[in-house]
Amino acid sequence: MKTARLISVTMLATIALTACSSEPDDGNDVPSTFIRQQYTSSGLGYVDTSDTTSKVAKEIDGHTSARDRIDDSGKVFLRYRDDIVSIVPHQSGSRIEIDDYRTGYRRWKSNIRSVWPDPDSNEFRGGGPGSGK
Repeated sequence: MKTARLISVTMLATIALTACSSEPDDGNDVPSTFIRQQYTSSGLGYVDTSDTTSKVAKEIDGHTSARDRIDDSGKVFLRYRDDIVSIVPHQSGSRIEIDDYRTGYRRWKSNIRSVWPDPDSNEFRGGGPGSGK
């Protein structure tokens, strides 16, 4: 009887610890598979040869809603949990690039710095493992 109880308690403790340690999936991952399938791969990301940045951003955001969006001088930036999708004019269409938040922030700082938090500041709470804790 003691052995059965010990096994039950051990199993319940294991289940509880597993549940507490897993990161909840908030469903706000960048839609990279959609982008790869929808747009033509190029040396610097993906290209839509005819659609404007605004239309491409609407398509991507329509597939997976971004946490936030910035339109700045013909460029569009979509913020996801851990990533930034930049859509910039390219020839007669748009170029789409996916960067992790820190890299994207540094790269596009002049366009997004007053709106989104600097990942190197104390105010930043990224969406990665352990966020919000």
